[in-house]
Amino acid sequence: MADSGVSEFQPLLDVSVGYGVVVGVGFFFAALMLVLTILQTKFSQYSPSSSEEFSSASRSVKPGLVCCGIVSAWTWSATLLQSSTSAYTFGVSGPWWYGVGGTIQLAFFAMVAAKVKMNANGAHTFLEIAKARFGTGVHLLFTFYAFLCVLVVCGSLLLGGAATVNALTGMSVIAACFLLPIGIAVYVIFGGLRATFVCDWAHSLILFISIYLFLGHVYGTSEATGSIGKLYDLLVQAGIETPVSGNQDGSYLTMKSNQGLVFGAATTLSGFAGIFCDQGYWQRAIASAPESTTKAYMLGGISWFAVPWAFASCLGLAARALLHNPKFPTYPNPLSASQTSAGLAAPAAAAVIMGKGGAIAVLLVVFMAVTSAVSAELIGVSSLFSYDIYRTYFRPKATSAEIVRVSHYFICLWAVWAGAWATILNKANIDLGWLFYVQGVVLSPAVIPIALTVTWSKLTKAGVLCGAIIGAICGMLAWMIGCWKIFGTINVANLAEGYSAVCSGLAGLLISGVITVGVSLARPANYDFAGTRAIAVYDDDSDVSIDKTHDRENSLARDISDDGKKDVEKAIVSDDVLPVGVHAPKATISLEELQRVFKRAAWYSLVLTLIVAIIVPLPMYFSHYVFSKRFYTFWVACTM
Repeated sequence: MADSGVSEFQPLLDVSVGYGVVVGVGFFFAALMLVLTILQTKFSQYSPSSSEEFSSASRSVKPGLVCCGIVSAWTWSATLLQSSTSAYTFGVSGPWWYGVGGTIQLAFFAMVAAKVKMNANGAHTFLEIAKARFGTGVHLLFTFYAFLCVLVVCGSLLLGGAATVNALTGMSVIAACFLLPIGIAVYVIFGGLRATFVCDWAHSLILFISIYLFLGHVYGTSEATGSIGKLYDLLVQAGIETPVSGNQDGSYLTMKSNQGLVFGAATTLSGFAGIFCDQGYWQRAIASAPESTTKAYMLGGISWFAVPWAFASCLGLAARALLHNPKFPTYPNPLSASQTSAGLAAPAAAAVIMGKGGAIAVLLVVFMAVTSAVSAELIGVSSLFSYDIYRTYFRPKATSAEIVRVSHYFICLWAVWAGAWATILNKANIDLGWLFYVQGVVLSPAVIPIALTVTWSKLTKAGVLCGAIIGAICGMLAWMIGCWKIFGTINVANLAEGYSAVCSGLAGLLISGVITVGVSLARPANYDFAGTRAIAVYDDDSDVSIDKTHDRENSLARDISDDGKKDVEKAIVSDDVLPVGVHAPKATISLEELQRVFKRAAWYSLVLTLIVAIIVPLPMYFSHYVFSKRFYTFWVACTM
């Protein structure tokens, strides 16, 4: 769109660099994973030809690797690009609120992860848990939300990555959308879930090295910024020339930002939806060793917070400060609205600070973010297809080898479809920013029903169905009415504004939660989780399936005493079922210990939420404090 005052984003790199990174680096990781998978199969007890190893890494992954997987899988292209956009648009509040909006969900999910190990340690997907507890109706409802989540996430990842590759190299957006998932699919097929953990570790290493590289240049060696003090002066001048509406004195150096606060609310809602409805995060909880599940999510949440806070505070604010630099890609004009929404603030700043080296660094980091997150989505969606559609409704007696084979087919199918889906969105002028806000809108009504399915014994089928469906209807109404009342017109652009997204996401989440809990308490269940604990892993030696789970529930109920405290693990083991944990070298952790882990996770979640969402930001918000140069220096030091 050629508006006056809008300049094209001039690529700094040749188009061949874009194809080299997307295709070359992608297939390098595929080749690496092939070699590692061969070595793993030859020298260890684990082989990706086993369905348990392929989809859940034999439930034996240690907390450090799971932590890397969580950080890497939650570091979407939006984490780097949208957080930088928020800094460019709102100032210092944007990166903080983006970090809050993704960290507290991981803390709360640590509690859910403990309950998964306690109440459904044999499950492969969260949909299996719903099927075992509530039957087909709830299973189909959650299946809809699970696939809707994957569609939104894949669209966000590929559009953000493709927009960055296009801006920096001139590579076709459509080509990037199709080529990005292909190399990822190859190594996921070779190595399964464990391969994604290994790649996640490599991606996290490259990501943090790159972040410190940017920090060193922006706050130290770059002539454009020179130092923290000089960047502060440039941001003060930017606040005078282009003040931010709703910020104290129009400054970019204050937490008193009305738009930033709304952005934080929208990010939080989007984050809850993106974690609790995404099979990728459940899969990591399932894959981890029982004694380390919650620890991994706790460490992952804290570690991840540093990514958007440091990256966006550095490059997002640098982009705002350097608008008048002749090296700025759209000089003499600022980024257009479409360029900003596409997440080009960080690439623009890197281009000014480090030239072609900065462009290559951003390209590589965004590629790594897309690769890691898409690999998590591919292995997650293959589990949904193979366990919850193929085995549940078409081949109940599918063997372990058949499950792996079908998973391979679905990974290939989804890799192609994800590229096509991202292309459709691109042609419809839907970008990363739009999907970021709408994610919370469409998925929030399912968050509380899904979370309570594995954690609350009094939850009922009626409560789940009423809460999720009525919450979705109310959320849609709030979306349309809120957009109409606030902006006067309902259109695609206004529906993705922060205020519209918060109206819908908050209504959907709260109304869904109130109805789910209220309907359940009207006629509460007293579920003992015998059915979900009876979900068993596959015995690869005899190709035993878990399709007999429901047939065993009546006998399990007789084996479990009225007080529900009898050893459930012994009750669920039968002659034809392999108990969970058979591959692990250590004994399965007790239910009592898992209950203590759950309580620790609850306290951790509460304390972390109080600190990052209330104690730190709100006093600065209500005091209308504008950062001094000295405090800004302290703030930057904390981001490091």
